[in-house]
Amino acid sequence: MAATPLGRFGLPEDVAQVALFLASEESAYVTGERVLIAGGV
Repeated sequence: MAATPLGRFGLPEDVAQVALFLASEESAYVTGERVLIAGGV
């Protein structure tokens, strides 16, 4: 765990926030991207 920059395991809420953003109008200009949700690893 000490090797993880955030110092913790990822939580479902961490992924949910990205999913909500991508499903919102705020991400209208985002196209064809892969989003790595890895906590800085």
